[in-house]
Amino acid sequence: MSPQQKSIAILVEDQYQVLEVWYPILRLKENNIKTVVIGSGTKKTYPSKEGYPVNVDASIDEVKSKDFDGVIIPGGFAPDFMRRKPAMAQFIREIHDQGKVVASICHGGWMLVSAKILKGRRATSFFAIRDDMEAAGCQWVDEEVVVDKNLITSRKPDDLTAFVVEIIKYLGK
Repeated sequence: MSPQQKSIAILVEDQYQVLEVWYPILRLKENNIKTVVIGSGTKKTYPSKEGYPVNVDASIDEVKSKDFDGVIIPGGFAPDFMRRKPAMAQFIREIHDQGKVVASICHGGWMLVSAKILKGRRATSFFAIRDDMEAAGCQWVDEEVVVDKNLITSRKPDDLTAFVVEIIKYLGK
């Protein structure tokens, strides 16, 4: 990795939403942003909701937040499994507190709740977890992409283009 190359962690677990992992990986790579797929540590390969596998580069216990410029939290049912591993929420909170980009799409908002970083923030998510997001203290809005300082959120796979554009813009590419 060159000194100028940015590095983004992409968190995964079983039943991730396939587009919300693979679209950012491919778009970031074409913009010379290193992607590191990080799992909870239960296995080396995680299947999407549709069964499409993704291999992890490391488990959450093997990485340090200081080594990344941000984190992406995809949706699907994966965040429900991720939040059972406290180290994953801690990693997100540390990235956030360091002022680095925290990007969440769809049900990924559940991890923002678990990381306790939503109070007073403006954000969006898949509509079904709106109550959870609001209960955690955010002003929930129904918009394609919401940027509130270092927090970037989107609702669903249809929003991926705008979501990834904002991540790349935040990273200065």
